Amino acid sequence: MNSVIGRQASGSRDGAPPLVLASASPRRRELIERLRLEFEVLPADVDESARRGEAPEALARRLAEDKASAIAHVRPHALVVGSDTIVVVDGDVLGKPENEEDALRMLLRLQGREHRVETGIAVVAPPLAGQKAARVASSVVGVDVRFRSFDASFARAYVETREPLDKAGAYGIQGFGSALVERIDGDFFAVMGLPVTRMLSHLRELGWDYRFGAGLLPVDRRP
Repeated sequence: MNSVIGRQASGSRDGAPPLVLASASPRRRELIERLRLEFEVLPADVDESARRGEAPEALARRLAEDKASAIAHVRPHALVVGSDTIVVVDGDVLGKPENEEDALRMLLRLQGREHRVETGIAVVAPPLAGQKAARVASSVVGVDVRFRSFDASFARAYVETREPLDKAGAYGIQGFGSALVERIDGDFFAVMGLPVTRMLSHLRELGWDYRFGAGLLPVDRRP
């Protein structure tokens, strides 16, 4: 998939590098679109396997960095955003379900209790003048989510919508899956897959400030 949203993919009038989202996720794309930022979508293809002994939050952060870095290699003059979301319960990482039965199994494991969502976020920026290495800012945002109690028939009806099949933990909080959630403690957008304010903070760390209606401007040019 390679889609361009507007003109910023080739650079803005204020000199900001093109912005690239290293993900095919429609939820992440929607969140950036809400900011009225123009960007390009170039999904990264990386190995998402956990390393031996790797903590869930470390896994989410590393995968976000890997995705952003993979696209930065082919778009070295861009600002590349990578993100990865995992669901954790009892220390086990729940990725995307393999099929409908796997989705059902995940949902029944999560029902009536709390779990943790870890979303890694990374931004890779071009090197500064006179330097060769790309710059990286990254972190992980953790959110506690509690599901209501429900039975297998309720869970199966949700699976039949097919919404859970491409989502970590087999649910999407912004869609039909909102009917499963009793409460959250933390960043709602991180559960959707992209912690927006953290992304903007990392862009600022790398020299680009978000301005309403103006996009990304160099930090040192703010009035």
